[in-house]
Amino acid sequence: MPRAFAIPKRAIPRGSLVVSCQARPDNPLHGPQFMAAMARAAEAGGASAIRANGPADIAAIRAAVALPIIGILKRDDPGSPVSITPDFAAARAVVDAGADIVALDATDRPRNGEALDVLIPRIRTELCREVMADVATLAEGLAAARLGAAYVASTLSGYTGQTPPPDEPDLDLVRDLAGSLSGLDAAVVAEGRYATPADVTRAFECGVHAVVVGTAITNPREITRRFAAAAPRRACSP
Repeated sequence: MPRAFAIPKRAIPRGSLVVSCQARPDNPLHGPQFMAAMARAAEAGGASAIRANGPADIAAIRAAVALPIIGILKRDDPGSPVSITPDFAAARAVVDAGADIVALDATDRPRNGEALDVLIPRIRTELCREVMADVATLAEGLAAARLGAAYVASTLSGYTGQTPPPDEPDLDLVRDLAGSLSGLDAAVVAEGRYATPADVTRAFECGVHAVVVGTAITNPREITRRFAAAAPRRACSP
């Protein structure tokens, strides 16, 4: 059962770096033990919170670090493009595993689970957890904030099918969110393609509350590919 108390508002301090510790099944680091170790490394390096996927990883990370955990449960549902914590059952599963904050897809795409105006209030009142709304547009961010999301994140910008994902972070969106949500009780979080410390600095200059970095910190395979692409390849003599 979830803990029967509400965590303090703004579990993630302003000015925080959040590290996303996730690995797909085809990744050599897939598995709770690896993600827990990654979370410990992130905590030691100065991260203020962890974002993690699935009850097994979340439980392992909860046992390993004292940082706030943003929990998600990715699930592919036939007939719906929404995969990030699509319903209340998914939200309960990540809270039961130890998540302090529940992140969910808050885009306006068709859903198989509860409507957002039902799901967000249920998480807040029944699970006593803050909600992070992952959005792709300013309108979606405003709608989620009005429904009670404590955080609005740019996570899904470029990933909802309208256009191919760009290579750079969507600083225009985070700037617009920061300006438009300033009068609402929601903090803006930048996430998506933040690859360098300079990207993080630019996001904070746009007025965001926190920045989430994933691949650039926690995916050695992709990091290696970036460096390998810059290296000339020479045939080795036998």
